[in-house]
Amino acid sequence: MKCALVTGGSRGIGSAICEKLAEDSDYHILINYHSNKKAAEETLEAVVAKGATGEILQFDVANFNEVQSVLMQWQEANPKAVVEVIVNNAGITKDGLFMWMSQEDWSSVINTSLNGFFNVTNFFMQKMLRNKYGRIVNMVSLSGVKGTAGQTNYSAAKGAIIGATKALAQEIAKRNITVNAVAPGFIKTDMTSGLDETELIKMVPLNRFGEADEVADLVSFLVSKKASYITGEVININGGIYS
Repeated sequence: MKCALVTGGSRGIGSAICEKLAEDSDYHILINYHSNKKAAEETLEAVVAKGATGEILQFDVANFNEVQSVLMQWQEANPKAVVEVIVNNAGITKDGLFMWMSQEDWSSVINTSLNGFFNVTNFFMQKMLRNKYGRIVNMVSLSGVKGTAGQTNYSAAKGAIIGATKALAQEIAKRNITVNAVAPGFIKTDMTSGLDETELIKMVPLNRFGEADEVADLVSFLVSKKASYITGEVININGGIYS
């Protein structure tokens, strides 16, 4: 059984990626969620409706021991399963000016995005290397590429993953494993629902927010065989803001 794991797969861009992989690939979809079980179950229903198989896995990507424990149990229960695709999508924002930022708001954002990438990817790394095939896609952000005022913590976390993406890509390319990052701009999701769309659209040359499906299409391409010669890249998908 060949599997694709999507962290933070229950809602928004993560959920759209799960559905798109169900549509475009033969992977068994592992949908990770932290707290919203109902949303994860709805994503699983959508995956099954598209003719794929899948299951939900609950763990907090920021918690190393929890990640190890849940994934170890899953691997033992599915000894023949091979995770070929990892989409590190889980992330949180706790926006605010740096001068007022609490240590907790700094650490929780860094832990979820950056340590989450390490905790999940590192668990599968040796298996992927032995298997001599893999696709890792790290969801970053416009904030990680250009920096966004009021998001120093989030920009730091995503910028760090961009550096990790480029380094890891070089380490494991010989084993036919690609590592890329996808940097969305303003995409219509719960995460952006509180933003003033009419004001922000003025910054976007394409004059609209993106759709989660459009990001999912890009991820689906990167994890496919068609993207075999693309690695270490950061691909912006932001309607031309950063061009």
